[in-house]
Amino acid sequence: MDIEDLMGGGVSNGEETQQSPLKSLKVDLDFYKESIKEVATDMMAEGYTLYPIFIAHQHEVSIGELLLDKNELQTQWSIHVSSLEEFVERGLIKEDKQAHFVKNYKSANDYMCLFVLVPEGANFVFYPYA
Repeated sequence: MDIEDLMGGGVSNGEETQQSPLKSLKVDLDFYKESIKEVATDMMAEGYTLYPIFIAHQHEVSIGELLLDKNELQTQWSIHVSSLEEFVERGLIKEDKQAHFVKNYKSANDYMCLFVLVPEGANFVFYPYA
């Protein structure tokens, strides 16, 4: 899924909808992407994981480690870094779905794998570095 698939916008039932918070995520990701790519590359090179996952959120989360703090950087979104292994260990990805996740995982050299948390729920998104 691409980030554009998650972004709301336009007119619904004759009324304007609120701007999606994901529009601000796109702005922040463009700002963060070099740092995120560097961390993903390091995680893979050091053998930590072949499947880095970056958690994008606007509130507190208890998974992964804080990488980019919205308060320090004066942005809208914070990013935590995690891995497929941690997601399986914590039950966010069921073991029997792990192979499906790996099959659909896009190249970490070209895309960041994001787990985007919004009030309506959460979803995986692959966002290109370029």
